[in-house]
Amino acid sequence: MDGDPSVTRNLKLTLESSDLPMIPPTSSKTTPSLARSTKRPGQPVPLRETAAQPAPGSSRPGKRILLVDDDPTVRDSLSDVLVAEGYVVIPAGNGQQALELANRSAVDLVLLDLNMPVKNGWDTFEPLTREHPLLPIIIITARPNQFFTALSAGAGALMEKPMDIPTLLQTMETLLAETGEQRLARLVGKKAEFHYKPAKARRD
Repeated sequence: MDGDPSVTRNLKLTLESSDLPMIPPTSSKTTPSLARSTKRPGQPVPLRETAAQPAPGSSRPGKRILLVDDDPTVRDSLSDVLVAEGYVVIPAGNGQQALELANRSAVDLVLLDLNMPVKNGWDTFEPLTREHPLLPIIIITARPNQFFTALSAGAGALMEKPMDIPTLLQTMETLLAETGEQRLARLVGKKAEFHYKPAKARRD
């Protein structure tokens, strides 16, 4: 009876001592192999993208901006600025065209003029927000006295023409960085930040 416990103790010691040197090689081999296997399916790429999102300027490149204005000069000049900043610009000459484009492809933000043929800005704003409630919209207009209308409608910002481009770009970045909850709160009339920039001084 005394011999059996000593044998089991010796066996346990033997197993424990033999297990110890085997653990480090197994874990060290497993880690690199997992790293290699994760690289092949492409998993590190989304991890890097996720880590890069909070970085300054990371929300800008590749964002799709629906630029709605019936003036081709305004569209072209503003489009040049936005493309130089890393945005993808989708131009539209009127509200009807804007609605068709927004339903056809993904859009991250809308720059919307008010005075347009076919379908004006406010007639475009309503179906846009109904069908795409999380889509931030900046009203860009030369029409006066639109502050309270834009605020009550749930627009993200109102920029009066002629615009201050640096302010517009900063406002776009701010709205693109908002959460869905912030955008919904604005749309339903809850307390939310509203961005307003009056027209730059005109030279008469």
